[in-house]
Parts: sequence; C-alpha cells; structure tokens
Amino acid sequence: MSDFASSVVVDGSPMRPARRHWLALAAAASVGLAADPVLARARKAAPAAPAPTLAPPGDLLPPAIQERLHETGLAVEGFGLHIQALDGAPAVLSWQAARPFVLASTSKLITSMAALDLLGPGYRWRTRAYLSGPLSNGRLLGDLVIRGGGDASLTSQDLLAWFQQLREQGLQEIWGDIILNREAFNLRPQDLASTPEPSPDRPHHVRPDALALDAGVVSVAVQSDSGGRANIQVTPPMRDVKLINALGRGGACVANAVYRDVEGAPQPQLQVNGQWSARCGAQQIRFSPVSMRDLGLRGIEGLWLQAGGVLRGRVVEHTEFSPVPWQMTDPQSGATAPASAPFSEHVSDPLSTLLVDMNKRSDNLIARHLMLSMAPDFPNRPATAAAAQARVRDWLSRKGVRKEWAGLDTGSGLSRQEKATPQAMVHLLSRAARGPQGKLLLKTLPIAGVDGTLEGRLRGGTAEGQAWLKTGTLLDTRGLAGYVRTRSGRMLGVCLLANHAENVAAATPALDACVEWAARLA
Repeated sequence: MSDFASSVVVDGSPMRPARRHWLALAAAASVGLAADPVLARARKAAPAAPAPTLAPPGDLLPPAIQERLHETGLAVEGFGLHIQALDGAPAVLSWQAARPFVLASTSKLITSMAALDLLGPGYRWRTRAYLSGPLSNGRLLGDLVIRGGGDASLTSQDLLAWFQQLREQGLQEIWGDIILNREAFNLRPQDLASTPEPSPDRPHHVRPDALALDAGVVSVAVQSDSGGRANIQVTPPMRDVKLINALGRGGACVANAVYRDVEGAPQPQLQVNGQWSARCGAQQIRFSPVSMRDLGLRGIEGLWLQAGGVLRGRVVEHTEFSPVPWQMTDPQSGATAPASAPFSEHVSDPLSTLLVDMNKRSDNLIARHLMLSMAPDFPNRPATAAAAQARVRDWLSRKGVRKEWAGLDTGSGLSRQEKATPQAMVHLLSRAARGPQGKLLLKTLPIAGVDGTLEGRLRGGTAEGQAWLKTGTLLDTRGLAGYVRTRSGRMLGVCLLANHAENVAAATPALDACVEWAARLA
C-alpha cells in the first residue's frame, strides 16, 4: 500500500484565484500607469542598436542600507543589490552587482520579457481534438485523439465546457478510445534533475506536461449541507476512484485527504478524514496525489461523462501504434505532411493574461511551459529543454547580456542553475520598460502592499502602491526585482538578491528596506 496525504486546511477561498480576478486587481491598482510619462519618455529614448557591454559597477552602499544589512546578522557578501533609474543615470545603490546570484522566482521576469519578445502578447496555447474515424449520427466510429499543446492553465472547468462544445458540434458517442497525446514536450530525466521532485503536499513542484490538467492538482471541496453533514466534491472527477467520507462529528474544522492505491483492491481510494460540524462552512484541500498522466486518464474520462458524452472504449495514452490524424505518411517515400484539420480546439487566454497569473502568484508551471514554448517551431516540432534554453540565450545575447551574466534553466526559478547579476537584471528591466511591452510587463507584477505575493508586504510606507516587484523564495534565496517609483515620479529599475545557506529569511526586512529607501528618493 502506498499513501499520499495532504492535511492542508484553508479558509474556504480557493488557493488558485480566477485569472480575470488578477487582471481586475492589476488594472485597478495601476491607475495612471498607462500614461506614465517616465515610461513614455524612456520608450522614446530607446536606442536603435543593442546596448553596449555592461561595465562592472562600483559598490555604492548608502549608510542607512549598510546598517540594515548588518542588522540581519547575515554576511553582507551574500547580498547582491542594484538600483538605477530607467533613464540611464548612475546607480543610486549598487553592491556586488556584477556577481551572479541565484534568482529564485525573480527569474520569471526574464521568462516574461523573453516570451513577450519571442512569442508576442497575443500568443495562446492550443489543445486540439481529432477524429480518427467517421462521425455518423452523433457516433464516432473510431477514436477521439486529444493533442496537448502545452497549456499550463487548462482546468477541469475549461475541459468540461470544451467537451460540451464537442457535443454541440455533433459528437455524442465515442465508439473507440479517447487517446491522449503529450508529444509536444520532449523532456529527458536529466532535463528535470535540477528541480525538486514533485510530492503530494508540494503542488508547485509539478513538472511540465504538454497535456496538463488542473496544474496536476486534485481539489477536495468540503462544505456543510442543510443537515450539517459534510458534502465532498472532487475536481477533476476521478473516474474509478472510490471516495470515502470519514469525517467525524466534532467542534474542530479540520480535514485532510489521503489517496491510497491498495494492492489487490479493485480501485484506488480517496479518503477524507478529520472533524466537521455545521459551523465549518466551506473548505478546500489541494494536493497532488497522482502523476499528471494518471490524473489525465482518470479526470478526462470523468469530465467527458459529466458532459453527457458516451465512451465505449477507454481513455489511454498515445503510443506508436495510435492514429495520428494530423499527419499523413506517403507509403512509398515515408515522408509526412499535414493531414486533416482538428475537429475542434481549445485556446488558452493570451500571454498578456497568462503573465498576470504567473507573476502575481508566482506560478511555476506556467513559467516552465512558457520556457518550453519558446523552443523553435513549437508546437509543430516537439519542444526540448536544450532548444528552449538556446533560444533564450540567443535572446539575452541580442539584449547585450552575456551568458555568464544571466541564464535560464526551467524559467521558473525552481532551479538553482538560474542565475543573474543584479546589474544585468536591471539592464534587462530598463530595456523592457523602453520597449513596446513595457507597460504590459509592469501590470503583470505584484504591487507593494496591494496584491499578489506582495499583498502583505511594504504596507504603510512610501513604497505602498509605488513598487512593482517580482518576489523570489527558495530555502537559501530571497529576492525582489522590478520597478519602483520615487516621490518625485522617477522610475527606477531594481534587483535585490540574497543568497545565504542558513536563516535567509532574515534578509527579507533588509530587502524591503531597500525598496522603501528607493521610494523615498527625490
């Protein structure tokens, strides 16, 4: 028997908010940014040629900041700081800014800037459905092949609505199988070795999958019914998994979920334990008890049946013997060419929306999928990690940044191979602010004291509502990078990194102090 358990209890609000909720927050909190005169002037002043080679900056550490760094009790050698105006004026703060530091999730800024340039703000992921046989009187005499296109944002709600659309298009019964094709991502074990192993209680470590569903997360919603009993709903609906409600009556509102695959049992079990009463309201448990493939096999079948469809066969993985209706092979030459068009396709929100999700709440899976999507000719050619990394290296070079100054591995910050010098990061941020997508990039970032991962930080000071910063957190890293507006209205590029093997959390107040200090500048 293998047990995968989660005992996460939250206050009833989903941990993954609706995408458009973040867009509304960003728009409301960014009033006036659309016409920001500093950004507008910076864009007009953008150089036509690539920026010159970055010269190593001299250390410039104001006494107030030096004092805050020493107060942390951490070695000052573990900090890398750089703050410079977007107009190219000399840095106002710089400490070890030419030394590469582990970025953590601040690397998502590089992913964002590269994706906006290479893919464009209107880029969308596409999940396609193909028919391998004739459709007659609502019956598909063949297989439905679902070809993943790397959509990291695909949810059960999306898929259910799409399946209902397929039925409106005339597909009522599938007399063959539903075949899941994940070949758009071609990843080797060594491509995944730099990031933590996924575990049930760490959904943010889920690995890329070209046909991801619900970001690999099973949501167990617990809510009191009219009689005070606990009603349990699982998303996605796990086909052939036995749900066991083992919640007892009691005053505590504590629930945990355990997934058991019992040897010899006819089906796996998902058991919800704990205590529940009528006053508990609604709560949600989120965990990753099964692989992305197993979740797809069980969840997609459950969603097709929930949509009212009929399935005579099973949901299976694509193999070398499965039909490829999007491709035609010449029997004599063996050459391949495009064949039939998809029966239907589901498109994701545009990149401009995906980046809000990714940066506001630091979504690792979106970042990793975007990184792979930058591989040449994706998704027509399966994306490899090496191809995506090479294209981003080329992009960085064209921005005037050498590979020893900045580099991406997975694009998410989970890998400690993702490093940059603070000066190079500010250089990229300054160029982005002067470019055509500068305003859009700004709106995707958490706002100090307002939303995202900065909602509870930098409140009550000058920086509140005046700093747009991506946060970064690993066991040995803390970081902030983005933009700060000073009291006089001047926009600054900021990169603040701390790499310490122990007690790195003590660096957070010092990094916040740097932001507040910058916001108070004239």
